[in-house]
This record gives sequence, structure tokens and C-alpha cells, in this order.
Amino acid sequence: MPETRPAVMWFRRDLRLADNPALLAACAAAGEDGVLAVFVVDPVLWGPAGPSRRAYLAASLRSLHASLAAAGRTLHVLHGDPVEELPRAASAVGAHSVHVSADFGPYGRARDERVERALADQGVALERLGSPYAVAPGQILNGSGQGYSVYTPFARAWADHGWRAPAEAPHHDSWLALHGQAAEDALPEVALPEVALPGGLDLPEAGEQAAQRRWHAFLDEAVRDYDEDRDRPGVDGTSRMSVHLKWGEIHPRTMLHDLARLRSTGAATYRRELAWREFYADVLWRNPASARDYLRPELAAMRYDDPSAEPAAGHLQAWREGRTGYPIVDAGIRQLRATGWMHNRVRMIVASFLVKDLHLEWQHGARHFLHWLVDGDLASNQHGWQWVAGSGTDAAPYFRVFNPTTQGRRFDPDGRYVRRWVPELRDVADRFVHEPARDPAGLPLGYPAPILDHAEQRREALSRYEEVRNRSGERR
Repeated sequence: MPETRPAVMWFRRDLRLADNPALLAACAAAGEDGVLAVFVVDPVLWGPAGPSRRAYLAASLRSLHASLAAAGRTLHVLHGDPVEELPRAASAVGAHSVHVSADFGPYGRARDERVERALADQGVALERLGSPYAVAPGQILNGSGQGYSVYTPFARAWADHGWRAPAEAPHHDSWLALHGQAAEDALPEVALPEVALPGGLDLPEAGEQAAQRRWHAFLDEAVRDYDEDRDRPGVDGTSRMSVHLKWGEIHPRTMLHDLARLRSTGAATYRRELAWREFYADVLWRNPASARDYLRPELAAMRYDDPSAEPAAGHLQAWREGRTGYPIVDAGIRQLRATGWMHNRVRMIVASFLVKDLHLEWQHGARHFLHWLVDGDLASNQHGWQWVAGSGTDAAPYFRVFNPTTQGRRFDPDGRYVRRWVPELRDVADRFVHEPARDPAGLPLGYPAPILDHAEQRREALSRYEEVRNRSGERR
């Protein structure tokens, strides 16, 4: 029999018990000596997070704690630098290994290397197994052995590569708790974080069981029509699984396994959406600076307005408040502030308005989204914004400018979505709900006139793009 010693399971973006290879490895390494389950609230990540993400994480940790508590076990939530907290936890229980799902983000990779060195100093191994993705970043290569910079060939190669079947839930029930005088001295008990939500912010139910319920409801009720309904924000046609994927309350491998038995166009389209998430993770892994900087550096020369000076400062504030006078934009921002989530089609419209109409750099919008989004994922958010800004992986870059009025009419034809989130427009006729300034009855009380003319700003955006193209041509 192999020697077993207590092990530590360090939960991060895998807040579940099922389909968790790192947890299975921890149980196998510990045997009957037990597994200590910990989560470390890292101030580097907790500090910048907005109220939506903080509150949801706290709720998800409580759910995981409840799952463990049902079997008389404990999730220990520690606060501080993981470089200090993990060696202390391992020492407190005499563990010889700490088990994690690999982190491929820029900060997570560097943090894990520091933790690994600190653990090694006291003879403890950091064991990485699994990841938040069906296929870990760096695994999908083209014929030249390089990563992909365009989604479509990546998605084909990703599907051809395939993924493992879901892992079983652990049957091992020997979980350690930090107890006894020595452990208490080393690791005083810390309560789960409490987060007060701003008024009016209503978040989805958190936890592994909630993720499973939501996922199976989507499979039963909406996936068949997903291809047609996913772009209609007034219809409940999306899965709303992004937050559960963000925190690993369900693994995409589990979802792909369930989708494999379905033959509908909707299921095939949904698989492609999961591929987008993995594509952006792969792009960020290969280009970690793109979390803050331009993936296409020539676009950094674009002339943008100063957000600290007028009129740009006022425009930015109107955008943040959902008071631009463009209903689909305002509805999206208000949905974000009320629920911590925004429909994906609307995210693109809202982002295009900031970059192409207000002429403000994408980073300002990306930060605002990450502050409020409950599903705020660095790779998907930053590269989604860069796609819209034309500085990312888009094959048809800057000259795509979304018209917020025509987009609203096309994807919310009856104004259901706009009326839900912009109640000032509730009684406006359908033909004017996306352009209330043209209503002969006048603007509804309390709703602003458009803060600018889209056609004029589109011409300005294209003119600025030509400046960049001309400068690039001169350098060549």
C-alpha cells in the first residue's frame, strides 16, 4: 500500500465536490489520514472585486461549506496572502501535499509559483491537476506548433482534440478539521465573509446544487431553441451558466458530456459558445499582457478622448448610469447594476457605444464591467472588449460600429427588454421604443435625449481609424 499522509485541498475556481480531479487526487494522497479543505480570501483579488462578485463568492463558499457540513466536515476560509496561509495550513495538519486545479491567469500563475516555492521550503508539494477548462490553455496547436489567434480554426481543433469524461465525486469521507491547541495557534478560525449588497442588486442563487438545477432546466427547456433565442435579450433564451462556470460550481467538461447526447442546432451552437470561453483563456495564457494592453499594439495609437475632461467625462458618467438616451444601451447598463449580469448581445452593443460613439478606450468599460459583473472573468471580459474595440482577435476589426437603434429594433423588436429595464419607456409605442426622441408625443418624463448623434460619431470613429491605418502604412 502506498504511504498516505494528510493532504490539503485548496479550493479556488472549483467550488464543487463533483467532477473535481484535484479533490480526488487529494483524497487519494491522504487516504484515511484526511483532507483539509481550505479557501484563501486573497486581498489581491478580493480588494478590486466589486460588490456583485464579492457577494456571490461569499454565497458560493457558504454553499460549499454546507455541502461539507452535511457530512460533518468543514471548509476553512482563511484571509491573507496564500504564500503565507498555505504553508501554515499544511504545517498545522502535517500535510505533505497541497492539491489545486491549475490556474492559467497571469496573476494566478505567478502566485502559484510563489506558493510552490514556499511549500517546498517545508517539504510540501503543490500538486496541480485539472483546470477550469475542458481543454487547458496551451494544448491546442496549429500545424506549425503555434497557438491560434482566430476563433474558428481554434474551435475546430478544440473539438477534434476532445476532452476527458467527467470525474466521479469523491467517496472518501475523511475530512480534516483544524482543531487542537497547536492548530488554533497556527490558524485561528475565520468566519465566512459577509458582503452587504447595494440596494436593488439581486444576484442569482450560488453553489454547486444551484448550478446543476440551472443547467438541467436549460437542457430541458431552452437549449433546443438556443440558436434562435440567444440573441434576443427580451427572451429567457440563454443558460445563465457563466457565473457558475466562473466559480467552478460546474465544470465545462460536465456540460459538454451532457450536450454530447443532444443533436439539436441549439446544442451545437452552445458548444461553440463554450469554445469561445476556452479560446479567450488560451489567448490570454499566450499573451498575458493583453489583460491590460492591446493584443494588436498598432491600435494603441488610436486617438481617444480624455475621460477626465468634458464632454467625455459627462458622457462616461451617463454611460455608467444608463442615461445615454439610447434605450438598448441604457437597458443593458441598468440590467448590469440590478443583477450583476448583462445579456451577451447587449454587452457588445454597450461596449461598441463606449468605444466607437463616445471614443473612450476599451479599458474604461472593461473595468466597469469587471466591477459589477457577477460572472466577471478576466479572459472573456478583456478579450470580449478587445474584440469590440478591434484590437483583439476579430478578423474584421475597427470598422464594425454597432448602431444601437437598429440593433435594438433587430434583437428586441417589441421592446420587451428595454421596457423591463428602462421603466420610463414602458408606455412608449413599439415603433418609438428604441428611438423615443422621435415620438411625436415627446420624450417620457425623466428619460434623457440622446447625448450625441450616432451617425456623426460613427463617421468620427472611422476617421480616427483611418489615421491609424495611414500611420501604420507610413511605418511599413
